[in-house]
Amino acid sequence: MTNYDAGDVLTVHGGAPLNGELRVRGAKNLVSKAMVAAVLGETPSTLFDVPAIRDVEVVTGLLELHGVKVTRGPLDGELHFDTSDVESANVDEINVHAGSSRIPILFCGPLLHRLGHAFIPDLGGCNIGGRPIDFHIQALREFGAVVEKSEKGMDITAPNGLHGAKLELPYPSVGATEQILLTAVRAEGVTELRNAAVEPEIIDLICVLQKMGAIIKVHTDRVIEIQGVPRLTGYKHRPIPDRIEAASWGAAALATRGDVFVRGARQADMMTFLNLFTSVGGAFEIDDTPGEGGIRFWHPGGELNAVAMETDVHPGFMTDWQQPMVVALTQARGLSIVHETVYERRLGYTAALNQMGATIQTYRECLGGTPCRFGRRNFMHSAVIAGPSKLHAADLVIPDLRAGFSHLIAALAAEGTSRVYGVKLIQRGYEDFEGKLNGLGAHVELG
Repeated sequence: MTNYDAGDVLTVHGGAPLNGELRVRGAKNLVSKAMVAAVLGETPSTLFDVPAIRDVEVVTGLLELHGVKVTRGPLDGELHFDTSDVESANVDEINVHAGSSRIPILFCGPLLHRLGHAFIPDLGGCNIGGRPIDFHIQALREFGAVVEKSEKGMDITAPNGLHGAKLELPYPSVGATEQILLTAVRAEGVTELRNAAVEPEIIDLICVLQKMGAIIKVHTDRVIEIQGVPRLTGYKHRPIPDRIEAASWGAAALATRGDVFVRGARQADMMTFLNLFTSVGGAFEIDDTPGEGGIRFWHPGGELNAVAMETDVHPGFMTDWQQPMVVALTQARGLSIVHETVYERRLGYTAALNQMGATIQTYRECLGGTPCRFGRRNFMHSAVIAGPSKLHAADLVIPDLRAGFSHLIAALAAEGTSRVYGVKLIQRGYEDFEGKLNGLGAHVELG
């Protein structure tokens, strides 16, 4: 573990409940996509309440490489995008700047409309299971794009422009749905997308595009219809709050027997999480005060209850809520069952929890729910958690963004001092998490 610099290691003195309040800002899973959408507009755009996270830095850099002027406005978290001089970027610079981000693929549609050319570097991202770009590439071809493999990635052109298409996703992929929306809005004719993702962040992206002049109809049964338009303008938009971060802090309050008010959290986007939170034995209270409201999460005392939990696409229980809640379930009495149906390798982080004293067994079978696409395949995608377990401190290495925050919660709930390595990964999606932890009374320090 000598390869980590001081800024990438967090020392956590566990055993103290988290108490206090914090604020969540715009959803990571919307903000980066809205930034890309600005490229489609022929006039400037403004995005408010943007969190200071690594993903925003990556997209900002990619926009600037393509000639977009990104400036900060007078309000905290306000960004302006001037897209009057969009241009092609150097392939090597895209590769270097994108790093492990999967964002570059979403630039394809907007850049094809603006420049007639786009480039995708070899993509990275969190190692949590297959997130193939096949959906994206096939969709672009259906729109009329020509995709050619090169040594450093993929060159994409649209020699005859882009036209509408009839598409059906084999799985309601969020990324593929975003790709199709960002491409279809200026493609000639009508695009019909079946089996689309309908997560709140997708609907919010549709709101952004509609503000720009797009014509998008959301039908029942996961069908989205897009009428292409020849021109889009900029937007002014305040994104929905980050429901993943809000739930993460709620689970942290439960796991540490604490009491945390998450200002900005919104009930409508978190109903499935709140149902499970109540079933486990947590307590919450909604404050609907305009502009100042949020959700208070707390452990009411007594024992927590074991539950059966299955992740799914919206409106099911979100896969990104699973890891933090599993940490809380290590403190519940009885056997809890988790069935992960979205990412086949998302339970790898449980080995670290077992190292800390948890009792979690993973299985290939679809436990506690309906059979999923990972059943009868060699993926450990179900888990049984026996509790309550007394967690103890350990040295932990963060494998990916969401599992990383779960490791952090486990370290906070454990007795003793843990060292968490690779915390810069958490900065990809959680703004100022160290400052927020200190504000909640946690004893943590970098280095």
